[in-house]
Amino acid sequence: MKTPRTLQEAIVYFSDPDRCFEYVVSLRWPDGKVACPRCGSEKHYPIRTTSKNKDGEELVRRLWLCRGCDKQFTVKVGTIFEDSALSLDKWMTAFWMLVNCKNGVSSMEIHRTLGITQKSAWFMLQRLRLALQEKSFVKLGGPGSEVEVDETFIGGKARNMHKAKRMRLANIGMQGGHGKAVVMGMLERDGMVRAKVVPDRRKPALRDAIFGNIEAGSLLYTDEHPAYTSIDQEYIHKIVNHLENYVDGTVHTNGIENFWSLLKRQLNGTYISVEPFHLFRYVDEQAFRFNTRKDVFGNKISDSQRFADAMSRVFGHRLTYSQLTGKEQSPRHDATGTGTAEPF
Repeated sequence: MKTPRTLQEAIVYFSDPDRCFEYVVSLRWPDGKVACPRCGSEKHYPIRTTSKNKDGEELVRRLWLCRGCDKQFTVKVGTIFEDSALSLDKWMTAFWMLVNCKNGVSSMEIHRTLGITQKSAWFMLQRLRLALQEKSFVKLGGPGSEVEVDETFIGGKARNMHKAKRMRLANIGMQGGHGKAVVMGMLERDGMVRAKVVPDRRKPALRDAIFGNIEAGSLLYTDEHPAYTSIDQEYIHKIVNHLENYVDGTVHTNGIENFWSLLKRQLNGTYISVEPFHLFRYVDEQAFRFNTRKDVFGNKISDSQRFADAMSRVFGHRLTYSQLTGKEQSPRHDATGTGTAEPF
């Protein structure tokens, strides 16, 4: 059977346990040489075990026994799927929906679609978002390249606040972006976007983000925010004053504004409310979909290509529930289970 092109085909394709298993194995070990993720040894014994679930259905578990470290391992070990009781077909379906649904997919929808609890669906999606994070050290731009830089606020709207809170903020002069998270974005025209949560809109935070992600000598387009005035020596800097106009020839930030529109449509329409300490995960998710719309030649990337790209990133990542919720930083939690660990 050919690799799936649509969600319906993906569900049918990955419903076969053998086919699903072979698909993941071929991505992890494309040369066909299965290696232990713990010690790297290629000497092992294949093991196939069967059991039955509560509905009487037979479950097949495929694993290997490593000769090097004498430990068992499955294809999930050393991936974001590790220590998950959910079968690979559920992971594949959820991942396909996450990377190919334009506005994302909520944990409630995954809960209804896959028949798992909402808590499990939320944990699953957060682990999948970890795989979508951009880890490249290659900077955007370069001599002759054009990069748009802008920032936006993410948070509740004043009209949705309780009247007492809205009046209190107005009386002390705190309106607009007060109390909201700040996300900074950098878009190379005809290229990739990078977005990250920054502590504030002050000069040090924005300057560090630009220097860390954009090659010196690039042509930068920004708005009139005064924090950008400190970059003129390292970059060719052009400003569009939004009080006067939004486009001045080639000087504009409409590209990154388009990304903000997509991000806020995802956050407000699909996820409704996102905690600030998890916001970066949702920003990474939208950046991945934005960056995989077209290939380097400008051709549209299909859903199956985007899914294969996402699947190639799941190896070498691990996210536990304690890490996700911050419980591992509690003085009650430690690796030995004695409950005497000090907080970080």
